[in-house]
Amino acid sequence: MGMRMNEFLILEQSLLGVRRPLKQVLDAVPWNEAGLIAAVAQQHGTGDVLMLAWMNRTALEDTLASGWVCYWSRSRQALWRKGETSGHRQRLLEARLDCDGDAVLLLVDQSGPACHTGRPNCFYNAIRQGNVEVVTAPVNTTPAGSRNEG
Repeated sequence: MGMRMNEFLILEQSLLGVRRPLKQVLDAVPWNEAGLIAAVAQQHGTGDVLMLAWMNRTALEDTLASGWVCYWSRSRQALWRKGETSGHRQRLLEARLDCDGDAVLLLVDQSGPACHTGRPNCFYNAIRQGNVEVVTAPVNTTPAGSRNEG
């Protein structure tokens, strides 16, 4: 077991309030083969899950430094500052790594819809009785079929 697991093992076995240096913990994150971890955005006041995206270390560090959420766009292979073009930004209130460091929960204040479809969140396709049913309508005028990651 190398340093990578040791940091998370230390945190797992720590008492409430124990702190570890951020750089040390980020060095221990098990980034996947593409250098990414899953990032789940959640509305801070309601607990609503808004979206799942990906972050590399640069995106996570940018988010922590600026207070505005930045992801990694796998399709564009570039940093994606959420809301930069649409105005539907996510202000970071808190970031939490999961127990083994391969995912991050972002507690955010979402401005406007979170989904590129214009819906409040990206989880609008409910699996029900052998079908997939659209259960949430768009809240803005984004044309059907358009894709706006901004």
